[in-house]
Amino acid sequence: MTTPYQQQGAAPAVPPQAPPQPPGPGPAMGGYASPLPVHRTHLGGALASEWTKIRTVRSTMWTLGIMFTLVVGVGFLTALGLNSSDTAQMPLLAGGLFGLMLGQICIITLGVLVITSEYSTGMIRTTLTASPPRSRVLAAKAIVFFLLSFVMTTAATGLTALINSSMLSGKPAMEYAEIPKESISGGEVVASGSEWLGATVGAGLYVALLGLLSLAVGAMLRHSAGAITTMLGVVLLPLLLALFMVTESLESVRDKLIEYSPLNGLASLYRIPMDGGDGTGWDLLWVLAGVTAAALVGAFALLEKRDV
Repeated sequence: MTTPYQQQGAAPAVPPQAPPQPPGPGPAMGGYASPLPVHRTHLGGALASEWTKIRTVRSTMWTLGIMFTLVVGVGFLTALGLNSSDTAQMPLLAGGLFGLMLGQICIITLGVLVITSEYSTGMIRTTLTASPPRSRVLAAKAIVFFLLSFVMTTAATGLTALINSSMLSGKPAMEYAEIPKESISGGEVVASGSEWLGATVGAGLYVALLGLLSLAVGAMLRHSAGAITTMLGVVLLPLLLALFMVTESLESVRDKLIEYSPLNGLASLYRIPMDGGDGTGWDLLWVLAGVTAAALVGAFALLEKRDV
């Protein structure tokens, strides 16, 4: 039965309000439903993010381009100079060392900037907001940078080795040159499979580890200039200090500094060790890998402990 008030077109009475629903994750429980798809974050997403960052920044392309040009260009000029001589004065692939000694500075610089540039601009806050697990962010940066630097450096050293081999193969070894016996066959300089491996993959791995160590130092110091200066000191200082230790009392210290200096490790991979030994450089590469791993552990610990 309708009332006269309802017959005149009045609004119906408001029904009593429903009791509040308990909070819940979905609309069935009264919670908020996002119109966008929500996915659980994982390492794959962090890797994709870091790959997008590193390949879309101009400094990455410039730094890697300069590294490639230095390694290949200086290697070619060295081979050209050695080719002017009638005899070979060093192992067949050794000319690639000199360009790589310069090119490694580019990788060291890029390794620092991968992490410190976000601290200098404040973007590290955005990165850690998007991916709260901090260890995941640093792990993604380390993986992406290491693979990129290893591939680019190995490509540059491989091309340089091919240039040296094509220009210097067949040259007779100089009589008093310090060339390993396994690098001479029939009086001519040759390159064995282990030499090719050391001058390409080994050298690329060595420089990539130096870059990864630079990233770890940058994560700990959070300052571009300070981290780059520290890494240049790590690479150059041992050999420079050894040059000034001329007294006999410091001879043992000098020998150790030369033996374990990063530059000697790189030279040993090209079969021209600076300490006059017969090492191949692989043992020093594993030492560098251990130091890099320890630095990364410290970087992970400090990243979790400190505020951004």
